[in-house]
Amino acid sequence: MFIPAHELVVKAKASITELSLEQADSLVGDANVLLLDVREPGEYQEGHLPGALNIPRGMLEFVLSSNPALQDTGRQILVYCKTGGRAALAAQTLASMGFIQVSSLAGGYDAWHASARQTEQPAISFD
Repeated sequence: MFIPAHELVVKAKASITELSLEQADSLVGDANVLLLDVREPGEYQEGHLPGALNIPRGMLEFVLSSNPALQDTGRQILVYCKTGGRAALAAQTLASMGFIQVSSLAGGYDAWHASARQTEQPAISFD
């Protein structure tokens, strides 16, 4: 039986913790929290939460598996995408990989940006 992406996201959201913008405010800028942007690199280049690490959702398991510095399963992780769907699926995946303090940003980057909260853009170098 085919299950559409929307249903997968709804199911994932039922099994994860979503944080409001206000709840996420205290996590942004905390060096102990991994801010994980699971959007595509082009989306990340257009703007992201301050200090966020970009690992596209399609590469998440592979990048984490090959980087011991990212394998602290007790570290708090706030994951986000554009609107919340990919982040919910990523948060569910992170939990299945053994991470125990994973949350997703409700509304994603679009909600963060629309609320006029601080964002960053990577420096562009032409050298």
